[in-house]
Amino acid sequence: MKSLRSMIIPAVVSVIAAFLFSSPVYAGPVYRIVMPLVRGEEARAELPGGRIFPLGKVTGLPTATRWPGYTASKWAAPGTVAASAVNAVHLTLSVEKDAGRTMSILPLHTVAPAAGDKAFITLDVPAGTGFFGGWAPPVGTRVLVRKADGLLVPLEVSGLPSPGDELIFDVEEEERPYIIDVENRPGGRVLGWYQAGPKVLARVIRPVRGVGRFGGTEFQGRGRIRANHSGVIDVSTAGRGVTGGFQILPFLHSKSKEMGGAWQLSQWLIIASETERALPGTAPLFSGNLVPGSQLSDVLWDIWSTYGRKPLVLCRLDGGPWEKLPEEGGKQDFALERVTHLRIYSPFTGEPQKE
Repeated sequence: MKSLRSMIIPAVVSVIAAFLFSSPVYAGPVYRIVMPLVRGEEARAELPGGRIFPLGKVTGLPTATRWPGYTASKWAAPGTVAASAVNAVHLTLSVEKDAGRTMSILPLHTVAPAAGDKAFITLDVPAGTGFFGGWAPPVGTRVLVRKADGLLVPLEVSGLPSPGDELIFDVEEEERPYIIDVENRPGGRVLGWYQAGPKVLARVIRPVRGVGRFGGTEFQGRGRIRANHSGVIDVSTAGRGVTGGFQILPFLHSKSKEMGGAWQLSQWLIIASETERALPGTAPLFSGNLVPGSQLSDVLWDIWSTYGRKPLVLCRLDGGPWEKLPEEGGKQDFALERVTHLRIYSPFTGEPQKE
């Protein structure tokens, strides 16, 4: 028998999301992240009202950039966050010869293969927390470099920052659906639920059926976003400490060399645009929305930000009621075979408002 908690939590989240039809849209940054490129100095989040939250000390600085970067980095705008994950935040500095030039920010004691050798900053915090959790900047967040003289320069102009510079991330909340529903079948709709009603965001080309050993899922809880970048949504299906999850890919990325197995294996859900505009790098699926979200001891500035800014992923089994994802780890080709629908709740930080 299901526990009372397992039934109540999805119901409460659904009620909150329903009120978000009229949630406020922020005109400016919700908060700013300042990351000094000085060993031993503290990265921090700054609220518009002046409150400051520490995000960990800088323990390592980059001496190079990576080119070519991972395939999807070329679909992020130059000078922006290209990936937001529990084990890395990647930045695209420029796009050269159809490949992204990247720099990364990593938590201590973790591995992120997409980060280039010597091309990363390290923070002394656990993976999945702080800058890699509740305070994570979404894909598409513009990055500025503040020089020693106070001059602000776009990252794409600055190139590799120098020791003593500061990276500035102004995190905004763009218009986004409060829920994204996926019909897990060929031709199934990917629906975004907005104030004005539902909108078809994409169509399912190939449904997901299994889970796999995706690196980084061991740092995230079940039914949470492990990573979002301009070419993937990575969802954890196991508890923290266990590797297991699946990925949602846009059709264009599914044809990339590094994703060659996506059409033969069952761990990827492949979707395609209904329009001529390709999906990679576009909101709300692959930019401007999803983040890993707070977990463990992450506390943001109030209850709404702390609990609202951690996207929840639910499912329906055989068309039944919404419930948590099956808890499955490792590589299992048919672990999600009964999943007929998926639901992703967009993060939010403000108290829901009634009209």
